Amino acid sequence: MKSCTPVIGLEIHVELNTKSKMFCQCSADYFGKKPNTNTCPVCLALPGALPVPNRKALEWCIKIGKALNCKINLKTKFDRKHYFYPDLPKGYQISQYDEPVAVKGKLGKFGITRVHMEEDTGKLLHSGDDSLVDFNRSGVPLVEIVTEPDFTNSEEVKEFLQQLHTIIRYLEVSDADMEKGSMRMEPNISLRKFKVQSSKFKDELPNYKVEVKNINSFNFVKRAIEFEIKRQTELLEKSETPTQETRGFDEKTMKTVSQRSKEEAHDYRYFPEPDIPPMVFKQSYIDSIELPELPSAKKERFIKKLELKEADAAILTQDVEIAKFFEEVLAKTNASPQSVANLIVNKKLSTESSPDEFAKLAENMAKPKETDLANLGAAIKSVLSANPEAIINFKAGKETVLMFLVGQVMKEMKGQANASLVKEELLKSLK
Repeated sequence: MKSCTPVIGLEIHVELNTKSKMFCQCSADYFGKKPNTNTCPVCLALPGALPVPNRKALEWCIKIGKALNCKINLKTKFDRKHYFYPDLPKGYQISQYDEPVAVKGKLGKFGITRVHMEEDTGKLLHSGDDSLVDFNRSGVPLVEIVTEPDFTNSEEVKEFLQQLHTIIRYLEVSDADMEKGSMRMEPNISLRKFKVQSSKFKDELPNYKVEVKNINSFNFVKRAIEFEIKRQTELLEKSETPTQETRGFDEKTMKTVSQRSKEEAHDYRYFPEPDIPPMVFKQSYIDSIELPELPSAKKERFIKKLELKEADAAILTQDVEIAKFFEEVLAKTNASPQSVANLIVNKKLSTESSPDEFAKLAENMAKPKETDLANLGAAIKSVLSANPEAIINFKAGKETVLMFLVGQVMKEMKGQANASLVKEELLKSLK
């Protein structure tokens, strides 16, 4: 429909990897534990149990807010968000409503409405006609990041989420492992009608909103948005207004499915949590919470100070572990930063080796060496004879074994060989 444009906002939930849960002393490391063994009276909502906020979780929530260029509120409080669902033992969730930790931020050109702290729910497990509840996850610290409805297409959303995921990993407040559910994404999608007479889009937001819940993959978010745009366009073309509702995403059919009508804020009957007093922070405390070097700053430093190609700097800083590895290798070698970057980006050497091993190999590959082929052949034969299991593993598809064998041959040659040639000759011998 040419007379419509998508209006998309995001809600992102990030589980923090604190040692304990948000309001009790139970371990926050619940994944893989036997159901309902990681609980206490607080996270099971037994009568008389009182919540005590996790200071570290609040500090990390502030850190996320600062990384997203938000205003950190000096006064914040918790609220009760009421709804009834089997995985919510209290009948309400301790969350934040009108006084969140952080507000009015920006990531790139996209606005951040708020960053607030809450507790996670339990988890429903469905088996046949039965639904079981595991409360191990109940009470795990959860940060919710809400964006402005600034997105107009699925590609923008995917790129934004990837950038946010990288920042969360750099902050070291969460592993943001989507397969484990520690980062979950919920796009809100609607279509804005086009004003033909003025050739401008309406300023006001559409009078409905569809939320797709709990998606754990960037690609699935993209597919869910694209499906919703198509579905809603077809309804509007028939002069029907899409129902305001919550939908799920079916990963098998790549379609969204209706779950329930979508609630408004007043439906949750928010009121201040009476068991937790409001919190007032000093500005000096907020200022003391320092941020690490974030991806954009690290990328700029790699380009300006290390003189890396922009594309290589972008790849190296996309993953905090790769960026760390790169800098650890640089500290141990005289090889140029760009030559080391080439080895990592082009996967000429494995980053599964230690920085020390990688640094030695990088130096050897950087220096042209005259290699005695007879000695090299003997060294390769000796190393392969001594490591039959490595040969089996390599032939089974474990290519990282190759770098171990290169290292062993280089030792045998006492460094007097060109590492690229060693690798080439090893591959011939392994065929």
